[in-house]
Amino acid sequence: MSPVYDCRDESQLLSGMRHARQAIGRGELVVLPTDTVYGIAADAFNTRAVAGLLEAKGRGRQQPPPVLVAGVSTLRALVAEIPPAVDDLVREFWPGGLTIVLPAQPSLSWDLGDTHGTVAVRMPAQKLTLELLEETGPLAVSSANLTGMPAAVDIDAARDMLGDSVSAYLDAGVSETGVASTIVDATLLVGGAEPVVRVLREGAVSRERLREVLGDLLEPDPVDDRDAPTPADAPSGAAPDDEAPGP
Repeated sequence: MSPVYDCRDESQLLSGMRHARQAIGRGELVVLPTDTVYGIAADAFNTRAVAGLLEAKGRGRQQPPPVLVAGVSTLRALVAEIPPAVDDLVREFWPGGLTIVLPAQPSLSWDLGDTHGTVAVRMPAQKLTLELLEETGPLAVSSANLTGMPAAVDIDAARDMLGDSVSAYLDAGVSETGVASTIVDATLLVGGAEPVVRVLREGAVSRERLREVLGDLLEPDPVDDRDAPTPADAPSGAAPDDEAPGP
């Protein structure tokens, strides 16, 4: 069985981080904590590793994972453009529970799946994971669960579902919130005829807080559930919860 490292123990933390770095470098998978739920991670630039991540979860290329980054400088390298409103979102909510979908930098050599030219990016508010991201670079990270099952909020749940498909498990205790990130689609702010930010999944950041930052750039609140976005409406990499890839 793949090892679990209790990262609240200093000696296990050092061993676990070393194992995780090496595993990512070899194109293997690692389960790690975030400030929302646990995630299953792979090198975002290793096509085989990303395919292995999707296979471990039991999902296909039509549901590509988002990417976790260590800071705004990495975001700038991954996306084609950062509109002023997205800068405002990042200043207010990063690190934290907001995933932002933007057009990807076209020169990047990667394959996250059927993204249709977009990428969903988040900077997590989790010290251990940020330290790992500083060393590994961007990681494709999906919620640590099998498709159709609840996202794991502790390491035991993740291990029960993912088993030996993962090389190492980094345990930081029960997730701080257990609420997945909010996903917003900001692609229409980049050359869109009608600039608007759409909420693809409601989660850790409420619509009310988003509207405080975005004002009228945020889509109108849905009248009822029938008005909420569906997987068919959402760009790849960012669909509502059980279909959504990210922690």
